[in-house]
Amino acid sequence: MEILKKIYNLTLDTLQTLLLAASIFLAIYIFLFRPFQVSGQSMDPTFKNKEYILTSLISLKFEDLERGDVIVFKSPTEPDKDFIKRIIGIHGDSVYIQDGAVFVNGKKIDESAYLSNGVKTFGGGFMHEGIPVTVPPDNYLVFGDNRPFSSDSREWGFLETKKIIGKSMLVYWPLNNIRGISNPYGE
Repeated sequence: MEILKKIYNLTLDTLQTLLLAASIFLAIYIFLFRPFQVSGQSMDPTFKNKEYILTSLISLKFEDLERGDVIVFKSPTEPDKDFIKRIIGIHGDSVYIQDGAVFVNGKKIDESAYLSNGVKTFGGGFMHEGIPVTVPPDNYLVFGDNRPFSSDSREWGFLETKKIIGKSMLVYWPLNNIRGISNPYGE
């Protein structure tokens, strides 16, 4: 009888520990951080296909997103998919594309920290060469780092704040490529 009591207590302790661990994991997943897998080449060379990225959900509550931040959001064209892109324009910015370069508020931005040499930015269905667009309140303008192969704001327009899931902060897989994700503009 004593052995059954010990087995029962061990089983109960194990279940309590597992439930506590699951509860902590769930709370972190829902409120703080979430993993995402890069799918495709739209952010190459910054992020490679199949890399895993840890994205902060909580940071959106305490800090404003800035130009240069990398974010994960619900695709405006396919709501069941998540996209990862870089913020190019924030509320009030006037952005245009001219001769393969991006201009924000009349100044050509330096994208050398995340674009490969020789990469040119061209307009699309929403943004046309030489025609400025002004980012409205509660919206952002986002581009992929691999401009020729990215579905982004140049095609489908502004990204609403409510579609943003979080700000990417860490590449954690594969292990030989672990690295932080920082804003190249230091804003």
